[in-house]
Amino acid sequence: MNFLKKNWFFFSMILGIVLGIVVGFVWDGAGALEPLGTLFINMMFCVVVPMVFFSISSSIANMKSVKRAGKLMGTTVVTFMCTTIIASVIMYVLVRFIPVYTGEPAFEPGASEPMTVGAMIVGFFTKPDFPELWSRRSILQLIIAGIFFGFGVQMCGGPETKVAKLLEEITNVLMKVIKLISYYAPIGFFGFFAALVAAHGADFVSSYARAIILYYVVSFLYMFLIFPLYARFGGGKGAVKVMFQHLFRPAAVAFGTCSSVATIPTNMEVSEDTGISKDVTDIVLPMGATMNMDGSGMSAIIKVAFLFGMFGKDFATTDALLAIIVATVSSVAMSGIPGGGGTGELVLCSLFFPEQLAVAFPIAQAIGDLVDPPATMVNAAGDYVASFIVSRFNDGKDWLQKALARKQQASETLVE
Repeated sequence: MNFLKKNWFFFSMILGIVLGIVVGFVWDGAGALEPLGTLFINMMFCVVVPMVFFSISSSIANMKSVKRAGKLMGTTVVTFMCTTIIASVIMYVLVRFIPVYTGEPAFEPGASEPMTVGAMIVGFFTKPDFPELWSRRSILQLIIAGIFFGFGVQMCGGPETKVAKLLEEITNVLMKVIKLISYYAPIGFFGFFAALVAAHGADFVSSYARAIILYYVVSFLYMFLIFPLYARFGGGKGAVKVMFQHLFRPAAVAFGTCSSVATIPTNMEVSEDTGISKDVTDIVLPMGATMNMDGSGMSAIIKVAFLFGMFGKDFATTDALLAIIVATVSSVAMSGIPGGGGTGELVLCSLFFPEQLAVAFPIAQAIGDLVDPPATMVNAAGDYVASFIVSRFNDGKDWLQKALARKQQASETLVE
């Protein structure tokens, strides 16, 4: 009962989507339910867009220190980015060989005019007029504006300024509004998917299930095949055995709670039992809960691949490189910001499907919600594994052997 209570939103989302799919199949007039979905989408867009600006500028403005100090923190950030890139590349290679959308394109691909490199760079980072920043099609540019505004407040006194406090209060209010809107989400997704299935039929449903199943399989394979490589690199001989002795506790907690933060205490316990130094765990695990996003990186790639197939576009290598960069940035940089997951999805959709954003965003969001348990499992269990790599660069290649020796010595002392 407690499990159902803690995960009511996840199960209500599934129920809404499943009922919508069933109604779409059995009722030809299910298109009449589309306004239920449109209402949810419009409400979310109207709140998410300002939330992006205020949450980012608030998080920067309220930092007590803007300096990244020490080898430990630098190593941690680089480790997280590298593993997220690796995870994203693996998923891209797989979706090239195992297409996640196999049906006919559900929508005609939007016509696009060729752009010069200069125009692409300018359009990627900026908008010509301030009002254009506040559009759902300008999320990336709004993020950049929020970063600059946050640093501007930081230069004027940071957390002590009234502006910083106001930004934090507005962010908190917007998050409460989003929480209120989320109660309507199952109904919104019911209407959206009922209309979508009624319009596009079985191809859409089979491809949707294909994407979800592929993600679950890849997540567990990543944990059993790639994590051991990280552990061996970070801890040397015997590291893989030690990792598997401790990995499943944080993995199970993360899968059940869908929260990396909720997994921190368990990760702390297994890290201490492994022999990882306290200063490493005190940095890596809290940072990892908001920055180590291998599972989210893979999720971003599968969403983009699904949408490319749905809109009849080829997921080319250049698109993949951009998707991997954005997936890494959105997964690592946005994860510590309230609503960061939805923001990352909005960034991806606004970059690749600006004209079809109203359709692309809720589909990407639904995929994200359904793969959240294994994605969080990979993210949170990966925090523990990442501490092996960080320990290697800060405590030496033989840190694990020394830790095991100390543990053995302590055990022998107790016996005596």
